[in-house]
Amino acid sequence: MSIWVKKPGPSELAEMAKRTIDESLGIEIVEIGDDYVVGTMPVDHRTCQPMGLLHGGASAVLAETLGSIGASYCVDGSKYYCVGVDINATHLRSVRQGKVKGIGRPVHLGKSIHVWEIRISDEEDNPVCIARITLAVRRYRESPADKDPLYPKKLPGWREGE
Repeated sequence: MSIWVKKPGPSELAEMAKRTIDESLGIEIVEIGDDYVVGTMPVDHRTCQPMGLLHGGASAVLAETLGSIGASYCVDGSKYYCVGVDINATHLRSVRQGKVKGIGRPVHLGKSIHVWEIRISDEEDNPVCIARITLAVRRYRESPADKDPLYPKKLPGWREGE
């Protein structure tokens, strides 16, 4: 049984990634199953630290991307939005080249909190990182004066072209 309120399509996800850290790091969403999200990320000059290894922060970005996408499509996007409040990542193995793949699955889908686990592996399917992200589910407010302080604000120039 599917967990999605609305299952995103590939073009919608590609459009969302434009001009974001996901595009900068080469993160691509490659599969959306009934209860999981799969994404890949290259291990190259954009994602490595000075010693030539996959940067742990890049793994955390991949994990947050998968968890955030997952949580966001498990709620009615016209009424709710999800924001990360905690992320942790345990790095198990180094990677120097190729691609890594992350698979995000929900651990808990509550009314106000979602928890997702993301398992990242190398091209030989060896575990590289296990991450967990906790997201708050927030409700949009009706009146601008009543807006939640965490309400996503449109910044000048944001997605308006350059």
